Amino acid sequence: MSGLTIDQIAVGYNDFLIIDGLSVKIPEKKITTIIGQNGCGKSTLLKAISRLLKIKQGTVFLDGKEIHQLHTREIARKMAVLPQTAETPPGLTVFELVSYGRFPHQRGFRSLKKEDYHFINWAIEETGLSEYRDHPVESLSGGQRQRVWIAMALAQDSEILVLDEPTTYLDLAHQLDILLLLKKLNEQEGKTILMVLHDLNHASRFSDYLIAMKAGKIVTEGSPETVMTSDNLKTIFDINAILAECPFSNHPICLSYQLCKARS
Repeated sequence: MSGLTIDQIAVGYNDFLIIDGLSVKIPEKKITTIIGQNGCGKSTLLKAISRLLKIKQGTVFLDGKEIHQLHTREIARKMAVLPQTAETPPGLTVFELVSYGRFPHQRGFRSLKKEDYHFINWAIEETGLSEYRDHPVESLSGGQRQRVWIAMALAQDSEILVLDEPTTYLDLAHQLDILLLLKKLNEQEGKTILMVLHDLNHASRFSDYLIAMKAGKIVTEGSPETVMTSDNLKTIFDINAILAECPFSNHPICLSYQLCKARS
């Protein structure tokens, strides 16, 4: 068993379960996006996978090993995680924060090696931050700071990227920049990418596989053509959607929609 496998996990906060008995296998070397309403358990699932939230029962397997039994550094070599909200330590420059992504590959307190500089500089360039590399992170806009965190995850050079709403705070052009970069990493370097997106059209256009959640359960999963149907969107989001075909990906997109019933 390789890659990420989730087996009958239950996750929640205190005594309140958000997810109960969920199982899913994340396709290897594909882009998988989790969609669903706010509060349905998307981010909770990612937190459980990345060990940011303790699992109450069940198991997450990483390359066939129970993830809670692995050392943090071992996990980080295989899986990079970008949480929904990340706090930047004060006083760090862009280069310094991105360099933290190389920590799993270092031993003790050794200085950066040539290979480390290669991945740091590559990640900064790929995320469009070259002119800000020596700027303090707190001096940047929200969108620029988001790109710094993405660059740190890229510098980690892990087989699996787990990203919770990676396009948050980004304008339309930079959203596309990041999603196209993730697509390139998947196609050219075989990265397995698991992410949460709120934009259905971005999720469909850039994904090979969709997982649709509602109330802590998986409603349906499969290709965008399988998941992005009018009936499924009615079940998942309580909307009547008009769909078309994306001219860039040939995947379904939502042209417009209305609520199935008025909300009080």
